[in-house]
Amino acid sequence: MARATAIGEALRGAGISDVLDDTTTRALYSSDASLYRVPPQAVVRPREIDEVATVLEVCRRHGVPFTSRGGGTSVAGNAVGPGVVLDFSRHLGRVLQIDPEARTATVQPGVVQSELQRAAAPYGLRFGPDPSTHNRCTVGGMIGNNACGARTLGYGRTSDNVLGLEVLTGAGRHLSLPDDAPVLESLRRLVLDHLATIRTEFGRFGRQASGYALEHLLPENGFDVLRFLVGSEGTLGVVTEATVRLVADPAVRVLVALGYTDIATAGDAAHALLGFTPTACEGLDSRIVDVVRARRGPAAVPPLPRGAAWLFVELSGDDAGEVLARASSLEHAVSAVDSLTVTDPGKAAQLWRIREDGAGLSGRSPAGLPAHSGWEDAAVPPERVGEYLREFESLLTRYGVAGYPYGHFADGCIHIRLDVPLEIPGIFREFLFAAGELVASFGGSMSGEHGDGRARSELLPLMYSPTALRLFGAVKAVFDPEGLLNPGVLVDPVPSDRDLRVPAAQRVQDGLAFRYTGDGGDFTQAVHRCTGVGKCRADTAGLGGVMCPSYLATREEKDSTRGRARVLQEMLNGTLVTGSWRSPEVHEALELCLACKGCASDCPTGVDMATFKSEVLHQSYQGRVRPVTHYTLGRLPRWAALASRAPRAVNALGKVPGVAAAGLTLAGVDRRRRVPEFAPRTFRRWFADTAAERRTDGEPVLLFVDTFTEYFTPEVAIAAVRVLEAAGRRVCVTDRQQCCGLTWITTGQLDAARKILGRTLSALFPAGMPIVGLEPSCTAVLRSDAVELLGFEPARVVAESTVTLAELLGDWEPPSLSGTTVVAQPHCHHHAVMGWGADAALLRRAGATVTRLGGCCGLAGNFGVVPGHYDVSVAVAGHQLLPAIAAAGTDDVVLADGYSCRTQIADLTDRRGVHLAQLLASRL
Repeated sequence: MARATAIGEALRGAGISDVLDDTTTRALYSSDASLYRVPPQAVVRPREIDEVATVLEVCRRHGVPFTSRGGGTSVAGNAVGPGVVLDFSRHLGRVLQIDPEARTATVQPGVVQSELQRAAAPYGLRFGPDPSTHNRCTVGGMIGNNACGARTLGYGRTSDNVLGLEVLTGAGRHLSLPDDAPVLESLRRLVLDHLATIRTEFGRFGRQASGYALEHLLPENGFDVLRFLVGSEGTLGVVTEATVRLVADPAVRVLVALGYTDIATAGDAAHALLGFTPTACEGLDSRIVDVVRARRGPAAVPPLPRGAAWLFVELSGDDAGEVLARASSLEHAVSAVDSLTVTDPGKAAQLWRIREDGAGLSGRSPAGLPAHSGWEDAAVPPERVGEYLREFESLLTRYGVAGYPYGHFADGCIHIRLDVPLEIPGIFREFLFAAGELVASFGGSMSGEHGDGRARSELLPLMYSPTALRLFGAVKAVFDPEGLLNPGVLVDPVPSDRDLRVPAAQRVQDGLAFRYTGDGGDFTQAVHRCTGVGKCRADTAGLGGVMCPSYLATREEKDSTRGRARVLQEMLNGTLVTGSWRSPEVHEALELCLACKGCASDCPTGVDMATFKSEVLHQSYQGRVRPVTHYTLGRLPRWAALASRAPRAVNALGKVPGVAAAGLTLAGVDRRRRVPEFAPRTFRRWFADTAAERRTDGEPVLLFVDTFTEYFTPEVAIAAVRVLEAAGRRVCVTDRQQCCGLTWITTGQLDAARKILGRTLSALFPAGMPIVGLEPSCTAVLRSDAVELLGFEPARVVAESTVTLAELLGDWEPPSLSGTTVVAQPHCHHHAVMGWGADAALLRRAGATVTRLGGCCGLAGNFGVVPGHYDVSVAVAGHQLLPAIAAAGTDDVVLADGYSCRTQIADLTDRRGVHLAQLLASRL
């Protein structure tokens, strides 16, 4: 697996400490957020800035290309390369200084933009440009692509906000800009020789991001090398430090949503709104909003004005009266179908989140096909946006492709992902050239903010003259005479359809355990849902997100959802990683996946790594000897049923120190975990014993009694019975104990899981009544996995009939929880499959004060008990859960419906978690 490369050995020999050239790492970095697959020879994660110069010198000496990389969120293939890839995000991500008086910040290139915002916030300051990937993109990457974001109207592009750069040129020369600009005399001479070309072809409108920004080098612009280098995509130099401008956030922000009949009409109107001095003016198609509603529920989208497309116009200022007056004037001045002013920051944030997730949400076309980047951010002069969109729609019709347009309409920048059939040779390149010719006819730019990269550099002759293109080459020769920096981009471009990732992958449709119904039954298409936008690398736990807990614990790319997807994609390609389910690289990448399913809901494209991991384990161990935990923890329901025959004896044995430790070792469990206690009386025994006491009238409801509730925590189901009966329901259970097969599913024993689940579904179908699940992971199996594993009618009916306790009690008036503070840890599967909205609403109705935690508890089924996982499990818990419990008052309720969550809380703290049923029952 770990095949060292020659350049890797040379770098280690030069004293570089963090060099990775094993096949797993090369697979991880083979792609960014683009369509391109270019495996590097080695990846370097420099620990000190001085190492960057050493790496560059070694690459020069060996003639090996060099590519800078931040968060890897480039959609044009700017952050992949065939030589050494330098990942600045791992170690060089510090904010070095905030100067509140000068309103500046000095940062290392690997600092994530949102981390800079957090550092500046205590001073009432922020960095102006805010791309949608702000919580994972790096400032170095923003400088490379001249990132803009939604609020460019208010704060300008990155080039407008960079005040100083430390740069290493491709020739190894150190430049401290702007001070060292005068030494670039050869560059100045080039400019003076081409003044007419630069003055007529460059800087024609604000979003002309394609090619080099040579307009900044004109004499009348002060030969501004600093601004010129911003947006050069790492082809001229390597940024090692940056000083940026900070701005004060306005005290008031108001969002005005304007509804239009279609997206082109919204484009017509956008430019005229500039007179109201908006900080942002974003266009959005109704179909993206429909995707959000379908995937996250109606509550995910606040009320919007009537229309099939909208402009989100943000107005800001320090005087609330003035801003609201401006909003009112805007509403009355436009010819929108309908309008709405949103002053609630929470509702505005929900709407902006739709826009931020645009790249991922539009990863599926209206026809349900994979939609790709490549032609992703073209720009035209703002006053021509509507006209361009109509012509572009005609072009799409001609090629039979579709997508959801959105973007920075008042700037003229349009984003879209398209379902171009990449499997047809030549069609992608043909479409790119046709689209490029259309944009050029409007006086536009191939790229409006993401750079040209590998996707559009070949299109530059459509908008620049041969003289301008020769000038690009001459400029690159000044900075990078050997052509080592990001080759194939901007100058001497590689063909735009070379190295496409998706067509190189083999289709896998036969012999699969899961059905992958949303991907046409194709595992390859399911894995390639990952477009690489990298939201799995962002810390969204504060917003109630879960994905990706292991990455947040280790900060290793291989432990992100994207990293795992990349390795699986390389397995399907079959060149760098052997095309086998059993390949070591695949199992290494999946080792720390908690199977939390957070990505299934939090990833904008709906990647479900838990399902992929289960499939890999199934394919890898089918007919083979499995790890011991598959026989112990993976078949826990069977062992629990046996132990329930003599629970007191089993519990007593588990408390004998030597015996308990030996038992944990034999079971494949980390010795730092405790042996769980079995209940002295199962729930079913209680249910039978108390039959005469229970309610016999009311609408029936079937309580699904899972293994954990039946054998370990029957008090949860007992509480649920009391709550349901108080709500006027008559509680029923199946004649025999049934199992959803969860533990078999998570360990990839899918043949057995199908048999077990099939029997359970037959027992539940047709129930003719709601089925209430108490254990979130088991409930999620009935709601989701069952359909994907079995697909027959009982699975669909049971999935539609299964509800959580809170969902069933949606119209019930709960007992008062007024004065109760609840610290809630939603189970990951609850968050991902069912959603926690019904629970939050019920607690609000009861009058509780609720703090909802994001992130995973870290135990995640059997993950946290397996040797080698304990430290990561604790680190995951330490991200949100443990600090929240430590800060909770002694009378606060720690709410945790998941058995694993309550177990983790009991193992790592002196508190105990309770189920929602127990909380409600305690107040009846």
